[in-house]
Amino acid sequence: MSMIKIGVIGCGSISEVHFQAYEHDPRATIYAVCDLNEERAAAKAKQFGAEKVYTSYKELLADPDIEAVSICTWNNTHAEIAIAALDAGKHVLCEKPLCKTVEQALQVEEAVRRSGKVLQVGFVRRFATNTTLLKQFIDSGDLGEIYYAKASFLRRLGNPGGWFADHERSGGGPLIDIGVHIIDVCWYLMGKPKIKSITGNVYNRLGNRSNVKNLSFYQAADYAADKNSVEDCANALLRFENGASLMVDVSFTLHLKKDELSVKLFGTKGGAELEPELSLVSEKYDTILNIQPQIDHLSFDFVHAFRSEISAFVSCCLGEQETISPVEDGVELMKMLCGIYEAAEQGREVTFE
Repeated sequence: MSMIKIGVIGCGSISEVHFQAYEHDPRATIYAVCDLNEERAAAKAKQFGAEKVYTSYKELLADPDIEAVSICTWNNTHAEIAIAALDAGKHVLCEKPLCKTVEQALQVEEAVRRSGKVLQVGFVRRFATNTTLLKQFIDSGDLGEIYYAKASFLRRLGNPGGWFADHERSGGGPLIDIGVHIIDVCWYLMGKPKIKSITGNVYNRLGNRSNVKNLSFYQAADYAADKNSVEDCANALLRFENGASLMVDVSFTLHLKKDELSVKLFGTKGGAELEPELSLVSEKYDTILNIQPQIDHLSFDFVHAFRSEISAFVSCCLGEQETISPVEDGVELMKMLCGIYEAAEQGREVTFE
């Protein structure tokens, strides 16, 4: 069996599921770990049996034994590291979002073309069981033409702080952090139509609400109660060239009774809810039918989805298949995300040619 030697760049919280997923795949070995914090990198290397420890990603990329890398760093470093990795002849799995700007995304896309290497964008929800099954129904025509989708990812109290709340490093707040997931999965299931226009709103009215007591939430390792330069929430209407539309709203913090995650798609023959759990709506004999598939994971299963994503990446590195999450899709998502921010900032509809 072929064995791919992996380098993991960045040892923050999201890296843990990358490490665990690679460890679970017998075709991959975690060969090197890199982090600005040498102590943290060494701890991860010891935990997962990596031979090499680096504090410079450039030194890691110069290692000829490393064949592929996972990029789990701040958003503002994704493009720089991905381009360097591709030019060094490495395959790349880059956490979402691909980068911070459309210009950077296009530079990464060019690097993929000149290198001939695989770049897989970390749109992990594409690899979830409920998404995979729903796509089968859609591709088989059971829902007809998907012309409308609606998605919400709302946290009442959930600004992680740290680099997530630092616009310079993150590129934005809930829109670019969690909104990217639901926008992508809807767009993917809608058949990836070309974007035509966007209207959107971005709000920064509540701050990070660090004053709230008696309610816990995830905090980044570098969380600081008085640091926040990203939006509280955002909403948008995206219109596509085929006439379909997507309505989305997201938040880190909102005066909301409870957190909400909802993803719905509507077609000419039927509809579907992907989250909070998979169900289908159909019509037969002039009767509406609510259908719930019998599967292990009706909702997004974090560990299982990441294992599927990493397994697919390893298969792509071995030349066994092509990625379902290519760089071109990362470019299109950056157009949408940046388009929402631009529409909100300028107070007008943004159009695309």
